[in-house]
Amino acid sequence: MSARKHTALPKARTLIEALPWLTRHHGKTVVIKFGGNAMIDDELKAAFAQDVVFLRHAGLRPVVVHGGGPQISAQLDRLGLASEFKAGLRVTTPEAMDVVRMVLAGQVQRELVGLLNQHGALAVGLTGEDAHLMSAVKRYADVDGERVDIGRVGEVAAIDTGVVRTLLDDGRIPVISSIARSAVEGDGSGVFNVNADTAAAALAAALRAETLMVLTDVEGLYEDWPHSDEVISRLTATELEKLLPDLASGMVPKMEGCLFAVRNGVNTARVIDGRVQHSILLEIFTDEGIGTMVVPDEDMDEGADEAEPEVHVAAAEDANGAGGPGIGTPAEPAEGAAA
Repeated sequence: MSARKHTALPKARTLIEALPWLTRHHGKTVVIKFGGNAMIDDELKAAFAQDVVFLRHAGLRPVVVHGGGPQISAQLDRLGLASEFKAGLRVTTPEAMDVVRMVLAGQVQRELVGLLNQHGALAVGLTGEDAHLMSAVKRYADVDGERVDIGRVGEVAAIDTGVVRTLLDDGRIPVISSIARSAVEGDGSGVFNVNADTAAAALAAALRAETLMVLTDVEGLYEDWPHSDEVISRLTATELEKLLPDLASGMVPKMEGCLFAVRNGVNTARVIDGRVQHSILLEIFTDEGIGTMVVPDEDMDEGADEAEPEVHVAAAEDANGAGGPGIGTPAEPAEGAAA
């Protein structure tokens, strides 16, 4: 009997450690950008689904936003369509846009919805087209100072959270593909390929989420990369803004998304290592946490307006290969990052 008690004690301690975090986050909305290795490794995908379902049953309101660059490139190859890039951005022709739409909404999203729904009737798949959830305007590339047409690549112009709030109120888990309707009336082609990091940040701001979580393939934001692998665990919006010009190009769009989020009503934004199983639970429900957390400056936090912000967002480089400058500030696209 005493041996059984001793064996179970660490589990009890883990639950007790999670208690203040459960209390703090109960009823709060959490927007999670699903990407990186977590999207392509079966064990990581299964662990991700378990984490999201745990959040839902723990009283949080999770929303998942995803891209799918590697899957899009693979399908284009199978169909004999070239993947062309300009200034690091995928040229999204009407034919390529059909593939983007098919892969994101018909493959990546359906797989994730299926994994989540193994645990109950919880997940509902959407794209930014549904119920005017996400509207976008055409994005151009900058090649040697010239504006270049790259097809159906969009910048998020507006978010309508109605359908997402309805699903959350019904206890569902929205799973959103980063495709947007055109914000321009009479645009016959209708849809845009949108950066998933940017879409997640814009949605988190529009929902006034408690936190934005961005899964990556690194441990977090490094303090002095490549000279040190020490991760910055916490920094303010102003501190992050000062660091942005010196960040590795692959981290710029993600950190710009975090900066946008915390300056537009989101309490915290976190970049976490999606290669670690159950990284979401480790970040939210343990004292140590993992990854890097960005918080608003104190004066901004205290003076935040309760009204939903109007969202105007510029697209950034992402797994869909739809990138460009990040949210609010110009930046060079990551080298080789477009899918």
